[in-house]
Amino acid sequence: MRRKTAILISGRGSNMAALIEAAKDPDYPAEIALVISNRPGAPGLKIARGHGVKTRTIDHRRFETREAFEAEVDKVLETAEIELICLAGFMRILTESFVKRWQDRLINIHPSLLPAFRGVDSQARALAAGVKIAGCTVHFVRPEMDAGPIIAQAAVPVLAGDTEETLAQRVLAAEHKIYPLALRLVASGRARAVGEQVVIDGCAGEGAPLFSPPVE
Repeated sequence: MRRKTAILISGRGSNMAALIEAAKDPDYPAEIALVISNRPGAPGLKIARGHGVKTRTIDHRRFETREAFEAEVDKVLETAEIELICLAGFMRILTESFVKRWQDRLINIHPSLLPAFRGVDSQARALAAGVKIAGCTVHFVRPEMDAGPIIAQAAVPVLAGDTEETLAQRVLAAEHKIYPLALRLVASGRARAVGEQVVIDGCAGEGAPLFSPPVE
């Protein structure tokens, strides 16, 4: 049984599109059943509809409190029988009560190798710090911003002459691969949170390191 999944967006929805494409495979364990945007003009809504995915707009500006906004989101999710939520460029801080209601069923992607460079401007801060490897992280959401058990990460080397824009582009390309993988692991039941760490069944790799700069 494919697990019914909702994606929450605020903007263009490029990670949303990657998840929708992955879910077109009938063997993929998640069905993208709904896309919700808190912004009526979000370009991702048109993209989702173009793929035949149902969409809803819940404009946060119509609600006096975050709790009232989230109550409406919850109502829509419950009506659609949603089991999992993916945040994909959703630019709202969720309340602790909402996060706890959806604990271990709510996942997010962040453009850094968490726990480094939480919050905004991750690439600019990575460059300012002089790191040689950047990347992205998919994690279960916790009340603290950009925190929670890590499901998957992808590393991207920082190249000589990188700007915030060029590094962000390469990180985004990695996001489009790692997010569908992470959702596959969660929806299939292979990845699960045990305490504040994620256990992945049957995960065996070669453990090849990424060197930046390359070893000569």
